[in-house]
Amino acid sequence: MGHRVLVVDDDPTVSDVVRRYLEQAGCEVTLAADGADGLAAVAARQPDLVVLDLMMPGVDGLEVCRRIRHRLPHLPVIMLTALGDEADRVLGLEVGADDYVTKPFSPRELVLRIQSVLRRAAAPPAASGTLTDAELTVDTARRTATYEGTPLSLTVREFDLLVFLLRHPGRAWSRGDLLDRVWGWQFGDQSTVTVHVRRLREKVEKDPAAPRRIRTVWGVGYRYDPLDASTGR
Repeated sequence: MGHRVLVVDDDPTVSDVVRRYLEQAGCEVTLAADGADGLAAVAARQPDLVVLDLMMPGVDGLEVCRRIRHRLPHLPVIMLTALGDEADRVLGLEVGADDYVTKPFSPRELVLRIQSVLRRAAAPPAASGTLTDAELTVDTARRTATYEGTPLSLTVREFDLLVFLLRHPGRAWSRGDLLDRVWGWQFGDQSTVTVHVRRLREKVEKDPAAPRRIRTVWGVGYRYDPLDASTGR
């Protein structure tokens, strides 16, 4: 892979196992034992991706992720959460994690998730170009987006979800469909999609509570309805 990965976890056994598997995959790995050290390592090492434990003493994973998103909105973050703590997983996604893996986890699965996120971050979609919808503009080659002329801070998964919806207007997609087509998961926690849709609405809708673009199709999932560029309706 040849990427720099920062692993922030206060459990040295977990960190060591993750480090060994990532190094076998060709990564350069930096370890940090707590949130404060993790934030310092982000600034000093400039990693390509951060693997971040949710529960740590002092500065926890949620706060670390918030600070990363404030300073480096495009840096991919994969959160490690305890098995069964759905509320914690949702919180991690809410503050900007691109993905999560539950403990206990398979190190091979984690490496595959990391590879998937890094591929998405490094490569533009197969058909690059500019997508527009009224005041929303997305440059798929540069992986940038603007809303009313202001650049949007989108995570890797948020960007991919927005591009996918823009390219398939008017069609209703189930959350399972979106997990498969955007995340590349054939199974998984569908609340991941719900959280990412909510975060996207906060960025591309004038009133996220009454969305005009990303609409809920009850009993199915979500549909993207383009606005009329001439009227804004």
